[in-house]
Amino acid sequence: MRARAAVRGDAAAIAAIYNQGIEDRVATFETRPRSPEDIRAWFDGAHPVVVVEQGNRIIAFASTSTYRPRECYAGIAEFSVYVAREGRGRGAGRAAMEALIREAERAGIWKLVSRVFPENTASLRLLRSVGFREVGTYEKHARLDGVWRDVVIVERLIPANLTP
Repeated sequence: MRARAAVRGDAAAIAAIYNQGIEDRVATFETRPRSPEDIRAWFDGAHPVVVVEQGNRIIAFASTSTYRPRECYAGIAEFSVYVAREGRGRGAGRAAMEALIREAERAGIWKLVSRVFPENTASLRLLRSVGFREVGTYEKHARLDGVWRDVVIVERLIPANLTP
């Protein structure tokens, strides 16, 4: 297994993995499948995206996006991590997150944040293992398929980027 910075040419593989997550209904409120063109928009030069390969196949990715548009939040990024169904439970998510944290540090990001469904215990366990802490729970944060869902808020500081 090897983690690396993603390139635009990885968009189709990333979309396929993300679409599995959308279909599974355990990791995102998104319901519309994403195309490779949608994913290519993520490559803006400011927000790290990483992939994990096994052999010649991409089996996981982690990405960042803008947290809020206000300038004071410029060093905070939201993140997501997804693993292809056939790659789950083998360390690919951990490899993706470790690579994303390194890339986020290089990009000057001082905090990574996300929201995780409470029943997604594998993701919560993974995130704790790479230094994230649970900050709280948003109750009835949004509806997915007509059902209110809670989310656990997680964050991880990147100390190297907190010094003035």
